[in-house]
Amino acid sequence: MRVAVAGAGVFGLTSALALARGGARVTLHDPGPADANASAVAAGMLAPFSEALTDPAAAPHLDLLVAAQARWPDFAATFGIGLDRSGAVLLGDAGRLAQLRAAGQALGLDTARLDLTGLPHLGGGYGPEVTGGLEVGGDWRVDAGALARLAEAARRLGVRRLSAPPDSADHDLSVVATGASLDYLALAPELARLTPIRGHILRYRGLAYEGPVLRGPGAYAVPSAEGLLIGATMEVGQGRAGVDPDIASDLAARAELVFPGLKGQAWTAASGVRAATPDGLPLVGSSERPGLILACGARRNGWLLAPLVGEVVAACAFGREPGPWADLMAPRRFRA
Repeated sequence: MRVAVAGAGVFGLTSALALARGGARVTLHDPGPADANASAVAAGMLAPFSEALTDPAAAPHLDLLVAAQARWPDFAATFGIGLDRSGAVLLGDAGRLAQLRAAGQALGLDTARLDLTGLPHLGGGYGPEVTGGLEVGGDWRVDAGALARLAEAARRLGVRRLSAPPDSADHDLSVVATGASLDYLALAPELARLTPIRGHILRYRGLAYEGPVLRGPGAYAVPSAEGLLIGATMEVGQGRAGVDPDIASDLAARAELVFPGLKGQAWTAASGVRAATPDGLPLVGSSERPGLILACGARRNGWLLAPLVGEVVAACAFGREPGPWADLMAPRRFRA
């Protein structure tokens, strides 16, 4: 089977890997450099529990997010990706922490309360709106080189990367994994359900920190091989690529309220455009158009969902049972 995958982000790469391992001859089509991909402008968090506690759109899908995370140990070992299992600490004042803890209890999650002296050490301490934290032990993250490792693994499996768009005469099946792009809307009408979301992150290359992700009100801090990573904005409806200096500066100011040690430190900004569906889950599975499979609309859990997405794409391509989670992500769920 000849399969063309459009889009070399984490969904496109995991789909290409699953297809190539299943015996397909795969070409990967993406005109841009790897570091311009939205998947590269991300913290790589595999955080079903923190997401469920802090994002109302994620809470109803906790079981799916946990199932997706369960794919990661074998997937990471296969492709040489480092997994950090340091967990996360949700920061805030007494009111915020009480709300988060109540949300955790409603979801059946056990969170440990930390007072200010028990919080992880980050130079400069914490701002006045942080009086403690909740320890979330089940969240992980991937290392900074994960996207490059997936690309190299695909190359070793014979996946050819091309900058030109796919030509229907050269393949038997297409996979659209183009994130927020609507270039294939005429081919896949389901893409009309996607809304673009731009996100900014900041990198403080001169700062080092080791420990769990620190998720405060308005900003989070993530250890990185490139220094401290601060995120993130979610600019719903904004599909224009590129860094907005005002938005980046506002993110830096918000982060300084949570982490005062950032004041006066140099940072650089990056942005990426993702997409989201009305229910927050991606479009994954067969399109209503024959010969077309979708894998896009990751919103903010693209890295977490990626191995599961590749699994479902390959099952659809090879005519296998796609598993118990496929219906929740199926493009047909939005038909009128």
